Amino acid sequence: MSVLEIRDLHVSVEADGGAREILRGVDLTVKSGETHAIMGPNGSGKSTLAYSIAGHPKYTITSGTVTLDGEDVLAMTVDERARAGMFLAMQYPVEVPGVSVSNFLRTSVTAIRGEAPKLRTWVKEMKGAMEGLSMDPAFAERNVNEGFSGGEKKRHEILQMELLQPKIAILDETDSGLDVDALKVVSEGVNRVAASGEVGVLLITHYTRILRYIRPDFVHVFVDGRIVAEGGAELADELEAHGYDQYVKAAAGA
Repeated sequence: MSVLEIRDLHVSVEADGGAREILRGVDLTVKSGETHAIMGPNGSGKSTLAYSIAGHPKYTITSGTVTLDGEDVLAMTVDERARAGMFLAMQYPVEVPGVSVSNFLRTSVTAIRGEAPKLRTWVKEMKGAMEGLSMDPAFAERNVNEGFSGGEKKRHEILQMELLQPKIAILDETDSGLDVDALKVVSEGVNRVAASGEVGVLLITHYTRILRYIRPDFVHVFVDGRIVAEGGAELADELEAHGYDQYVKAAAGA
């Protein structure tokens, strides 16, 4: 079983007039087989948490620790974090002109597994994963994210996750920009990965609609860079009914 442990994490970003603290002491543990939903209003620090764990240079860790199976994640380079089993599905995936989806995926899998998969086996594996996400086989020959619709970008992110088989998958607003049909397909992909029991999922969102299809084991409410409430899936139902106002007001009065 793999375990991601975040302890008293403080993160700042450079802004006009100096550094601005965004995360103000985050404690979180994610284990294999668990699905955690991080929810909260815009600007509460949810995406900062995702990118800080992944190693984005924009964010400065000022204190705290992040470990994966006891290893210091913060001491690793970005590629070392990926090889250690960390995966980030970005809210706004970047285009990679001149690199086909097939080549990108096979290169990524080779880096993670330590050897290139045999071509015949690889094609079968990739096509099977694409079929599960209702993706046209011709998609594999397109350049990465170039001219992709929002739904195609998100399906490609989940395709990567299924093929790379990480220990911890961080999904940053995967539901953003998806229509209902695409949301169902993407959610089914996440559920397939989670059902293996080998992957811990950290799902970041400020909408509850994706949680109609992905039922979390734990829900954490983020306000002003902190986790201010925690519970099970019933907490998401409460947020659907009442929103974040009570938590925002409580944080402002603290």
